[in-house]
Amino acid sequence: MTHWTDRLDELAAGNATIPPVTERLKMGALAKWEPGYVLKEWPLDEAFLNPGNVLYGGYLSCLADQMLTFTAMTVLTDTESMRTSDLQISYFRPVTAGPLKIEGRLVNRSRALIHAGVTFTLPDGKLAARATGVMAIVQNDPNLAAAKAAKAKNAG
Repeated sequence: MTHWTDRLDELAAGNATIPPVTERLKMGALAKWEPGYVLKEWPLDEAFLNPGNVLYGGYLSCLADQMLTFTAMTVLTDTESMRTSDLQISYFRPVTAGPLKIEGRLVNRSRALIHAGVTFTLPDGKLAARATGVMAIVQNDPNLAAAKAAKAKNAG
């Protein structure tokens, strides 16, 4: 276990403090995870529909970036963090109903990069969109990671 997977456990259990940006954008957390895989169901929020009653495509990009981050968290060590270096999304069908089933899957992890994909599935089982992304792995100061782990252990 790492502080990343501990965070994923908290998110999946509904026990995590959600970052302000995630709250403001109403992105929610996740339902479950395992190494290389994350899953969430996102209820369609009418606040993000365009005048044609279709989910704003840029919002799907926000959800994709979040799910790519969660996917990367499943394979990071305590001395690593990540930053999105590339995100591409293809839209296949308009999103007009929810909930959306959103899955993130690891494609490849190397020393410096994590490649992952995200699928957005409509309630009828049809694919609405697919995103691919690359996360650049950043090596953190090992002393910082040890301090974070100690702080988390003492808080629990």
